[in-house]
Amino acid sequence: MQGDSLKKLILLGLVVTLGVAPAFALAQAQTEEKMLVGQVQSVDETGTQLTLMDGTKLLTPPGAVLRPGALEEGMIVVAMYREENGDKILTKLSLGQSERAPSTPGVSPKR
Repeated sequence: MQGDSLKKLILLGLVVTLGVAPAFALAQAQTEEKMLVGQVQSVDETGTQLTLMDGTKLLTPPGAVLRPGALEEGMIVVAMYREENGDKILTKLSLGQSERAPSTPGVSPKR
């Protein structure tokens, strides 16, 4: 009789362990890198936070700062980031095409 109880207990432990694995995988998937394109509104004085025109706030990783004067209001940026504790932490930042630049040389944008 005790052998059956032990087998059930081991089986229950295995089921619980297998049930936790997908939750752990889901938590890791939430830290995947994401991308967004936006227009710079401001960079804070410390150079650690970039705010876009839509209100999105992007933070530099610990120990990193944005170079003073590198970004100006209205610039288009392409940001790669990951979410940590509700914050968007930059992993890569590059300048995008300016809205004012024509897509084809010699052709002005249609409005």
